[in-house]
Amino acid sequence: MNPFPLQIVTPDGVYFDGEAEKVVVRTTEGEVGILRNHADYVAALDIGEARVTVGEEVRRAACNSGMVSVSKGLVRIVAVTFEWADEIDLERAERAKENAEKALQEKNSNVEQRTAELKLKRALTRIKVAK
Repeated sequence: MNPFPLQIVTPDGVYFDGEAEKVVVRTTEGEVGILRNHADYVAALDIGEARVTVGEEVRRAACNSGMVSVSKGLVRIVAVTFEWADEIDLERAERAKENAEKALQEKNSNVEQRTAELKLKRALTRIKVAK
């Protein structure tokens, strides 16, 4: 495959700035794969797994919301959080899952229920990616 420039940033800094052959991310409309010469594109990111192919290696990451854009061949992922699989603290993710599940069982307001659902989704994504 032919590489293209890719930048991945969060409020904490730059997670990747180099060339990739393929990127797959979860948008609010479903998964999208990006290769070289992709049409210009902008989409909101959902909570989900991201896969970045660099050479023969596919790196997996947990991506939490944000946006992806393709403009003149440059692909940018701007995420709220982005964690490579080898950076995820699995025990912490398991605890977050348990806490979110407990919160969902409580009779809380709609806002608190939605917050617990999002926390559970983030924890499950981190666990899936880490394993």
